[in-house]
Amino acid sequence: MMRVKRIALAFLLVALQAHAGTPMQLMIAGAKSQVGITRGYDPTYRSIGYPNGDVPLETGVCSDVVVRAFRRAGIDLQVLVHEDMKRNFGAYPRNWSLRAPDTNIDHRRVPNLATFFRRKGRALSVTQRGTDYKPGDIVTWKLSSGVPHIGIVSDVRRGDRYLMVHNIGGGAQLEDVLFAYEVTGHYRWF
Repeated sequence: MMRVKRIALAFLLVALQAHAGTPMQLMIAGAKSQVGITRGYDPTYRSIGYPNGDVPLETGVCSDVVVRAFRRAGIDLQVLVHEDMKRNFGAYPRNWSLRAPDTNIDHRRVPNLATFFRRKGRALSVTQRGTDYKPGDIVTWKLSSGVPHIGIVSDVRRGDRYLMVHNIGGGAQLEDVLFAYEVTGHYRWF
């Protein structure tokens, strides 16, 4: 009887894992799940918890979309970026006159995320071919104002490319904006 229970439990675990999806699928689902929930944009500096700290789900910035999506896959970019910055502070941009890492904000800054993905993920070529950008890829842009921006390639296709999940001011959106801005980085984690 105990052997039957163990076999049943093993089958249940396999079924649950298959239903949950791969880490990349979970990350993409985490990005898309923010659409309609994260409706605002608020770049205000806030003290947040560590690890797993977050601003209210109803708001945030473009980087919060990425951080929340990765958390859905069990990856805490707040911790990973902070730990890498502690060990390699000189490798990160000095845009904010910081003298040390700050767990409240470092993972919420696009240049820091781009540096982290370049160092710890895979930096891919920036091209103008939509087919080069695969679901789960991270894209950074420079807006016409010069402000950096970041988003995730979704698994929803339109023509020769996938739609992006990002927050440029009106909350998390699923849009065809891959080439709407100057692409400055293309990264793959999974």
